[in-house]
Amino acid sequence: MLYIPTLEQLNLMAALPAIAVAVWACVLVIVDLLLPKGRKGLIPWLALGGLVFALIATLLTFNDNGSAFLGMYRADAFTGFLNAVVLLTAILSILMSIRYVQRTGLVRSEYYVLLMFSALGMMLMASSTDLVMIFVALELLSIPLYVLSAFRTPDRKSEEAGIKYFLLGAFASAFFVFGAALVYGATGTTHLDLVFASAGRVLESNSPHLFYLVAGAGLMLVGLGFKAAIAPFHVWTPDVYEGAPTSVVAFMSVGAKLGGFAALMRIAVVALGGVLMNDAEIRQAWQGLLSLLAALTVFIGNLVAIAQNNVKRMLAYSSIANAGYILIALAGGATPGLQDAAVRATLVYLITYLFTTLGAFAVVIALEKDDGSPVMLDDFTGLGRSRPLLAFMMAVFMLSLIGVPLTAGFIGKVAVFGVAVSAGLIGLVVFAVIMTVVSAFYYARIIVNMYLKDGEGQPVPEEGHALRWATYICFVGTLAVGILPTLVTAFSDQVVLATVLLP
Repeated sequence: MLYIPTLEQLNLMAALPAIAVAVWACVLVIVDLLLPKGRKGLIPWLALGGLVFALIATLLTFNDNGSAFLGMYRADAFTGFLNAVVLLTAILSILMSIRYVQRTGLVRSEYYVLLMFSALGMMLMASSTDLVMIFVALELLSIPLYVLSAFRTPDRKSEEAGIKYFLLGAFASAFFVFGAALVYGATGTTHLDLVFASAGRVLESNSPHLFYLVAGAGLMLVGLGFKAAIAPFHVWTPDVYEGAPTSVVAFMSVGAKLGGFAALMRIAVVALGGVLMNDAEIRQAWQGLLSLLAALTVFIGNLVAIAQNNVKRMLAYSSIANAGYILIALAGGATPGLQDAAVRATLVYLITYLFTTLGAFAVVIALEKDDGSPVMLDDFTGLGRSRPLLAFMMAVFMLSLIGVPLTAGFIGKVAVFGVAVSAGLIGLVVFAVIMTVVSAFYYARIIVNMYLKDGEGQPVPEEGHALRWATYICFVGTLAVGILPTLVTAFSDQVVLATVLLP
């Protein structure tokens, strides 16, 4: 007989923010069909309304703990924090898109619906407690981004970006599925809570299943590493960033990392936490692997960015480098007692990255021409004289990406480096600091062009009120978090992930 769960068992209120986004995105599809052609401009504002409602619901239920959908969805402070960051990313991305899609001829209502569904996938990546649901969330995150990357058709670079992202993304998803299958074969379950319990028994009995469990974890790391642009799984990033519409790249640069690292933290800290903490050999191997990937990612991202004159490609390699900095915290979290500290440091870094990166892309969108031609470093020449406020905000975003004190980027780097130092990874931190100094070269080039290079620069198109407000919000967020980090740490300090399943 078919089992039908009750509403009480489903506990839909625990998943209200995600449900609100899903329902409202479906409603917008119908509304778009009913609206006359002259009223299509309401769609982005309706999308914003739904996202703001979901954000308010997230903040009101931030401290609530519970589960929904028969335990496959967990509502806790970790979910609440990441939901808020994802929704804020989506809200700012829509504000940045409204004028951009109009002047570049990309006005299609499905743009905003696809963006909302991708944001929903990111939210579910943070809250899922089952490997099957994580995979569904991964695809829900990815498929709309494949379409959005090719949204500027018939532009060949945009179409190339979409097909590259799709093919490599499908390949990475296969790695995740194969890894999840190995974990299921080793433990007999895909639920993270039960994987934790079964992994402990596998470890105690010294079963050969331990090999499949570790191999599965490695394959899932490959799949999630693709989404987070971790080297050597980063090769798609520069070409996709260059070819995709800039407003899509802004959303992707933050959102894909949020989803990838959220799922990685759930799996590593919750499902595999017992194995990593109780087997010194596996723990050292895991920490060594993450440290190697972090060093490689930071090195490639910062070094190759120096050679870039296309600002979107430069920010693509900057995004890769930032994934490496986040991995430094997760490598430190492999040390017993530092799991929650690593998770909190990662959350702090993600929100500082949100304001800084979206702000930088907002300025790039303001400078981009209507034909979608790339923004080059020379396009910033003289911006300090022609648009002093815009140039000042861009300078602050660049200083934050470097990690200068009193900016959000400084707080993020202190958080992740602090965890690594506590874990004894001094060599890794020293290397990361050296690469941070290297990164100052290519970030500072934009500042030099804006203020010190002779020339009047290119005329800047009218960016529109929505984009202007998105830039202001990112600017205020970058300085506010840098000057008053307790605005973020007051929420991140409530996150307890590693001890949820401990006896």
